Amino acid sequence: MRKELQQIFRDKQLMFLLFFMPILQIFIYGFALSPEVEHLRLGVIDQSNGIISRDLTADLLVNGVFDLSPSGGTEAALSRRVQDGKLDAGVVIPPDMERLVKANRTARVQVLLDGVDANTAGIANGYINQIVNSANRQLAVSANRSGQVPVQVVSPQISFAYNPGLISSWFFVPGVIALVLNLVSTLVSSAALVREKDSGTLEQLLMTPVNSHQILLAKVVPLSMLLMLTVFVALGVATLVFHVPFRGNFFLFLFVSFMAILVGISIGIALAAYSQNQRQSLLTSFFINLPVIQLSGAIAPLESMPEFFQWLSILDPLRYYVTCVRCIVLKGVGLEEIWPNVLALAAYAFVLLALSSSRFRKQLK
Repeated sequence: MRKELQQIFRDKQLMFLLFFMPILQIFIYGFALSPEVEHLRLGVIDQSNGIISRDLTADLLVNGVFDLSPSGGTEAALSRRVQDGKLDAGVVIPPDMERLVKANRTARVQVLLDGVDANTAGIANGYINQIVNSANRQLAVSANRSGQVPVQVVSPQISFAYNPGLISSWFFVPGVIALVLNLVSTLVSSAALVREKDSGTLEQLLMTPVNSHQILLAKVVPLSMLLMLTVFVALGVATLVFHVPFRGNFFLFLFVSFMAILVGISIGIALAAYSQNQRQSLLTSFFINLPVIQLSGAIAPLESMPEFFQWLSILDPLRYYVTCVRCIVLKGVGLEEIWPNVLALAAYAFVLLALSSSRFRKQLK
């Protein structure tokens, strides 16, 4: 036992993983996995511009659930911004709201919610209904004072874009596809290279008339092809078993998936270059992949995370793949709408692959 303890304490990497990794995971999961939804982007078109409509807008913003964002100025522009993912919710207040409320008649307020994240949309729907009911109670008190019979003078007409039934699997399954693809590409690529080092066959390969570029290419290309088959299988399960609709461009989906595979392989190559054996590679991969997955938005929406983690997620390449997959699969958008995410994912893929390959080639030499 004393010998084992001494050996463990000498392994600085293992000590780091034993003590620092659990603390970091608790912090990330404790803050990121929050059931509360805050700071949703809300666009408001107030066609009435009266006291009642302004009070209703203020009530929507007062508790921090919604943040006012540019609406576009028209109903069509507001709807388009919700469809493009630039707004989480949109509210259109009719021009005759003031007159209808004073006449003790119902004014219908149109509400459009992005239903891609069924959980967030459901919570936002509940918040809006609570706020409108509170406004109705205040207006009912005023109506009683004037001798009128109170009615529900404000009635929200809510519609959910892309996911009318608020089916939670439509949100989670595309995220799980990204999660699985990242884990498999990272673990398999690192295991394949570390196994060569452990068995001693890597030295035998170096004695053959091939250079380090050819060795690395021979490892990456077959693995990429097999992982693309994994993409087909995962998409088939999503559509046939979970009935997730596929509304976008299939070839664009394949391209962003290939970029995500290159990101995972490059992380695996880096792990193989810095690890001495398979145990180190496996432990380090969990240390890297868990924060990458959690900050990607695959499990919990980024809007529910603290602002620090939202900024930190910009450094997460998986975030851009998750966004692309959900936009392509559920929204059917094209490259013209998601090109910043595609460009960021492609940049991460090529930069990480270049850096990890360079490190591995240096180790071979």
